[in-house]
Amino acid sequence: MSLPAATAESRVVITGASSGIGAALGESFARRGYSLILIARREDRLTELADRLRSRYLVDVDVIACDLADAAAREELLDQLKVRETSIICLNAGFATYGRIAELDAAREREQVALNVVAVHDFVVGLLPKMIFRGSGAILITGSTAGNQPSPNNSTYAASKAFANTLAESLHAELAGTGVSCTLLAPGPVRTEFGQVADLGAIEEHLPDFAWVSAEQAAEAALRGLAAGRRRIVPGVIAKVQDVGGRLTPRSILSPILRRVYGDMR
Repeated sequence: MSLPAATAESRVVITGASSGIGAALGESFARRGYSLILIARREDRLTELADRLRSRYLVDVDVIACDLADAAAREELLDQLKVRETSIICLNAGFATYGRIAELDAAREREQVALNVVAVHDFVVGLLPKMIFRGSGAILITGSTAGNQPSPNNSTYAASKAFANTLAESLHAELAGTGVSCTLLAPGPVRTEFGQVADLGAIEEHLPDFAWVSAEQAAEAALRGLAAGRRRIVPGVIAKVQDVGGRLTPRSILSPILRRVYGDMR
């Protein structure tokens, strides 16, 4: 299955597009001639990226600043998108927190669930019906290898990505024969601002250089997999090992190991 063709009328929607994998996805799609709708909270960063992509690739780029964790703002945005021609949707926005959940800010934890889970689901149920009616489209959902395993001190994030992983893979099977595809991008360690936001501290410092992939590598792997209609994309050798280990190792063995590792690194 190939991607919908790049046309002047249709758009690729990318959430979380102001940095990291989202910005790299924008670059990868623009390089292939796709026009874009870039969505994130930080309008200044979106505008800077949009200007560069327009100049370099001669594509149309729209910028929408929106806090997707805000239910009212999200509903207003979806109403706008429902009347646009969107051929591909990349649901990439998300963040993590680190620490014992009972000691973390409860409002921030709820915001994480709203963005990582509820917003992703709202986009799917809001925009998928039009794609199916048209018989063409593709959805990319950014999950994580963390969603395959218990992650002590990273509980809300791991749970939210378990939702994203399962939703994407369920849709992959559910949409067979509709002309619409859904692919999961499940990265491991990626060099972005993600760790700073999550306050991962020494955890990132203990990871060797070969464990990391760049945002650009993750985005390119995502596009190739999306174009091929793949179910699951895990960029990087270490991430693939983590992915398999997280899914196949019994929880009775994995949980104590991860509790020790995460605690020692912190």
